[in-house]
Amino acid sequence: MSDTLTSSQSRHTLADWLCYIEQSHPIDKIELGLERVSRVADRAGLAQLPGKVILIAGTNGKGSTARTLEQLLLAQGFSVGVYSSPHLLRFNERLRLNNRDVADTHWVDALAQIETLRGDTALTYFEFTTLAAFSILKRQPVDFCLIEVGLGGRLDATNIVSPDLSVITTIDLDHQDWLGDDREAIGREKAGVFRPGRPVVIGELLPPASVMTRAAELDCPKLTVDQDYFYQQHADTWIWHCGAAVYKDLPLPALPVQNVATSLAVLYQLALLPEETVLKKVLAELNLAGRMQFLQQRPAIVIDVAHNPQSTRYLATKLAELKPGYSRVLALVGMLKDKDIAQALAPLTSVIDQWHLSSLPGRRGASAAQLAAALSQAEYQQYPDVTTTFNQLFSKLQQDDLLVIFGSFVTVSLVLASYHQEAT
Repeated sequence: MSDTLTSSQSRHTLADWLCYIEQSHPIDKIELGLERVSRVADRAGLAQLPGKVILIAGTNGKGSTARTLEQLLLAQGFSVGVYSSPHLLRFNERLRLNNRDVADTHWVDALAQIETLRGDTALTYFEFTTLAAFSILKRQPVDFCLIEVGLGGRLDATNIVSPDLSVITTIDLDHQDWLGDDREAIGREKAGVFRPGRPVVIGELLPPASVMTRAAELDCPKLTVDQDYFYQQHADTWIWHCGAAVYKDLPLPALPVQNVATSLAVLYQLALLPEETVLKKVLAELNLAGRMQFLQQRPAIVIDVAHNPQSTRYLATKLAELKPGYSRVLALVGMLKDKDIAQALAPLTSVIDQWHLSSLPGRRGASAAQLAAALSQAEYQQYPDVTTTFNQLFSKLQQDDLLVIFGSFVTVSLVLASYHQEAT
């Protein structure tokens, strides 16, 4: 650790603090468990957040669900805090208060508080920063705290809170080293966010028995997609209904309809469904950075953080819809080596014309050669890093090309940084 970061007096900026925390415990080192984080949280009551607390777990769709809920609650005049991870460009993105990223000064104060509170208790990067986020939220008079689970559910640091309602968006194979090798085991971990007698919303189309069993064991009132609430997508519109509540001719959002439908079920459970005019306005403007986000139109550049089979299947369907409008669809992909690379890339082989494979940095980063091994029958080129890949592709794009960048938050973050440099 550098001498400049060894004393509390030397950490003045958010960058100083994040460097200190990462040096103490690397950001990509994962240690699940609630003992450490609970011990520190109890010293200042940090697990008792203001307003109603909604805990959102799932393999994919957590960010989209939180974003939809945030926008629909704000549109109805409520104040909302949202904690999510990871970030794309700036750490501040991890905590929003009423649609604005929290400023550096608040983060610095909160991180200093956690450093004092923890004493000799070692915290992971995620535990440290999660407690800091909770410290900030605890001082805000918000009506709702939307908390996105980092990994799994049962042993994730966010699970120290006592949610008023819990959500499971989707369940698929991911993080098997920590969560288990099949959907039943992973579902059991994610159902760890349920609380006795508290309502749950299940947005997974085929929920594992372990999830339903856990909800029954805890006597949780539940709303489950295709059992208690329903949605149907048409060419240009979609419908949603639950009980007597019905919305028709809704505009298709830029985010997955499945996650928006889950968000509406949450609001139904809270008796806070919006007026139809409010809903339609929000849906027409709904977006989330890094999810089917167009950076530019001609030539087209799309970024998406899809990184596991379930999310890449959705990405493939969206690209298939777009493909007729372009002469070529090119892919820039970089992934972490602990992902199921072959299964994640397989759904896209029918829509990608040319692959550009990049190595990712760090001990978890997969090499371009590892990606190539999963694409033996495809046309591809290999590159040493994402920035080199993007810069070379950007300079050679043709007017009718569509370039999609995906595979990891790391990949998308590096491209965004490079793209903004090119734009300036």
